[in-house]
Amino acid sequence: MKRYAVGLDNGGTVIKAAVFDMKGEEIAVASRQTPITTPHSGYIERDMEELWLSNCDCVREVLRKSAIDPKAVIGVAVCGHGKGLYLWGKDGKPAYQGIVSTDNRAWRYPEKWRQNGTFERLYPQLCQQLMACQQVSLLAWMKEHRREVYDNIQYVFSVKDYIRFRLTGTARSEATDISGSGLMDIRNIRFDPNMLEALGIGEVYDNIPPLCYSSEVAGYVSAQASQLTGLPEGTPVAGGMFDIDACAIALDVTDSQALCTIAGTWSINEFISREPVTDGSIAMNSLYAIPGYYLIEECSATSAGNLEWFIQNCLENERIPQGKGLYQHIDHMAASVPAEKSDVYFLPFLYGTNAHPLGKGAFIGLTTYHRKAHMARAVYEGVAYSHKTHIDRLLSVRTPPKAIRMAGGVVNSPFWVQMFADVLGFPIETVRVKELGALGCAMAAAVAAGVYRNYPDAAKAMVHIHSTVRPREEMTRIYREKYEKYRAVRTALDTVWERFTI
Repeated sequence: MKRYAVGLDNGGTVIKAAVFDMKGEEIAVASRQTPITTPHSGYIERDMEELWLSNCDCVREVLRKSAIDPKAVIGVAVCGHGKGLYLWGKDGKPAYQGIVSTDNRAWRYPEKWRQNGTFERLYPQLCQQLMACQQVSLLAWMKEHRREVYDNIQYVFSVKDYIRFRLTGTARSEATDISGSGLMDIRNIRFDPNMLEALGIGEVYDNIPPLCYSSEVAGYVSAQASQLTGLPEGTPVAGGMFDIDACAIALDVTDSQALCTIAGTWSINEFISREPVTDGSIAMNSLYAIPGYYLIEECSATSAGNLEWFIQNCLENERIPQGKGLYQHIDHMAASVPAEKSDVYFLPFLYGTNAHPLGKGAFIGLTTYHRKAHMARAVYEGVAYSHKTHIDRLLSVRTPPKAIRMAGGVVNSPFWVQMFADVLGFPIETVRVKELGALGCAMAAAVAAGVYRNYPDAAKAMVHIHSTVRPREEMTRIYREKYEKYRAVRTALDTVWERFTI
């Protein structure tokens, strides 16, 4: 009987389930939007029960669409957005709404820990910056503002650990997610009650489930979950992983030579190392999906999401030539303006920044001569320059790679991928599968089931390079000059952002 694995990917707003065979072929995909609520400014929440049932619906649908025998599924794994907070109560139900990673309610706590010296004392154990959206900050907020919820906590989960708990009934903390939560001593790979006491949340030490790893069997599909999903009771469920780890695994980032960039809403840029980078030059170190490695990460919300804003607000009434799709038309617009003849610059800071913390999006250099095509090119270039900012930081602490693996919405545009190659000055490699996070999960399930010995073996069978795009020397020179001007504009504007309202 042919064997299959199911990968579940829980993003901030969309759930996807996909079935893969053991050669990495994507057999079927199903997805659901999950409603997000904002009860107050800076609060981003979702209903945890609805989230679970939507996962079940996705699994049932993808099994139906794939037309496979569910008994041929050798395993399941889940990935999801990092950070955020999903609490299970002592009363056997969700203790609160699920809190998504874009929530900012707890912003005062990282600030307080920096000011009072707690962060500096704990950094040798944390090896990462503390943020408002991490579990550590949200738990501190819960203790101060919703004490009845805090006292009812049985388990502290990330989103994918919560979904796996509902699939299996077994509570575990998978390493990639919990190591980015601010709750873990990642240098020594342990939970330290003294560290949690110093952060003011010592009570939660007993509520953090035991550690597991991404390709370890962390439980089995329960009878109740079987009825809801259509998966056979007893199907193994692997630990799964943080979604950026899942994408890296699906790009065959299995040794320290590889470097990958994920260009979606967020600009994710990362490589793996046997040691964390703790000199302050890199923001985030966390445990990688492969034991013994750390994920060294530079990221910001400065990527292709900016193009979606441009489409919605500047191209609302755009006439699309017959026979062309919208994105193909925008590619053509941007390509119609030669790089060397366009002196319009765009700061892709509509959703976040990797420069000044109060930085905003901006077009610079517009005159009456310029058209929407110039603006489109500026958006494409600005996103590529933002990725270059992060990648240059990564390259300051490691040797250059032979090529950069790329994923995300940008890979659907050959024009944009070529621009990335030219701007970065490295060949860009893409893989042919669409649901990258779900593929990483399927690989975890395949390793957990013993189909493959480890991730490198799984990658040899399941990861397939789709194309390699090489930089053009003359264009790299042009973009190098333009990038320096982009940096000059960005730096100049850093002097005024504090005068703007948030």
